[in-house]
Amino acid sequence: MRNKLKVTVVGSGYVGMSLAVLLAQQNDVVLLDVDQERVNKINNKKSTISDNEIDDYLLKKELSLVATTDKKSAFRYANFILVATPTDYDEITNGFNTSSVDEVVKEASNLNKDALIIIKSTIPLGHTKFLQKLHKNESIIFSPEFLREGNALKDNLYPSRIVVGSNLKKGKHFAKLLSEGAKEKNIKTLFVSSTEAEAIKLFSNTYLAMRVSFFNELDSFAMIHELDTRNIIDGVSLDKRIGMGYNNPSFGYGGYCLPKDAKQLLANYDLVPQALIEAIVTSNKTRKEFISKEILKLKPKTIGIYLLEMKSGSDNFRSSAIIDIIKRIKTSKSNLVIYEPKLDSEEFLGIKVTNNFDEFKEISDLIISNRMSKNLKSVKHKCFTRDLFGNDW
Repeated sequence: MRNKLKVTVVGSGYVGMSLAVLLAQQNDVVLLDVDQERVNKINNKKSTISDNEIDDYLLKKELSLVATTDKKSAFRYANFILVATPTDYDEITNGFNTSSVDEVVKEASNLNKDALIIIKSTIPLGHTKFLQKLHKNESIIFSPEFLREGNALKDNLYPSRIVVGSNLKKGKHFAKLLSEGAKEKNIKTLFVSSTEAEAIKLFSNTYLAMRVSFFNELDSFAMIHELDTRNIIDGVSLDKRIGMGYNNPSFGYGGYCLPKDAKQLLANYDLVPQALIEAIVTSNKTRKEFISKEILKLKPKTIGIYLLEMKSGSDNFRSSAIIDIIKRIKTSKSNLVIYEPKLDSEEFLGIKVTNNFDEFKEISDLIISNRMSKNLKSVKHKCFTRDLFGNDW
């Protein structure tokens, strides 16, 4: 067995937490986070995110994983430094806010000249190249992740591909670390330029957003013309070139990645002719407006909102499509009530929140749910959803 390498992962969200656990199987991993509460959880073998595989690995596997808030100790002796901090889309600047990534790269470069710094956060096209020039450091590279919320470790254990934005020897060594931690064998691995790697990430997620939008617009058409959406989708998807994946209608695409990545890709098209990329962004807004109108047509006295999360197994409300639906219908004459056990507060967006499921079912004349749940079986006749296949994609 080879000597253990020292790996520092910055950020304990979906990307950072899953990568830290994956790599801690064969390496000494330090997980750096600014939140002491998160650090304490990790050091007590508890995950900071909702992910069954991560919970299982923390409890049952022998992992060399320590969390800290001390930047100097985390960076100084690391062979590899992975940056997995959030990059939210800023509507004012029309691009990602990369300040957290930029700060980490700056500090890591200053404290450790020899480490390979791998950006895992999603960033604009050309940003890695910009940071390389800024810090005069070619050992800053980009390597995209392709993870699903609630399945982050699983998607690292069985990756569809490994993409590394570098042809450096250290970049190839990093790809080997990822494949060593995975259960999948013979993983397809691509070594490309940093900007090409950034493009792979943005185009991949924008394609998924396009596919969600396509089947949502198919569903809107079927609803207006009183056709059976599922019959049409089944007939379309049986074409092997189209396939069955990502064909389940919803209230709109949302979550951590698809909305912001599609908007960022559109922003990068500022000097390039396009029509489709803009349509993908616009389509999602149009779908949510349509769904909101369809709900209000039913004129319920009390509308119950079942869960704010995007899908089962997630603890993420950010950019959830149902939140946009709520904002559109809250000005109507209907009363609104939210059932969301993961909320501690008694109100959300000025709307009453209840954690009493029996009360929620009783007082709701109509229950809207982005994804159906077996918990709603007894009140199925009250439910409004576009979930036709009972899955999250």
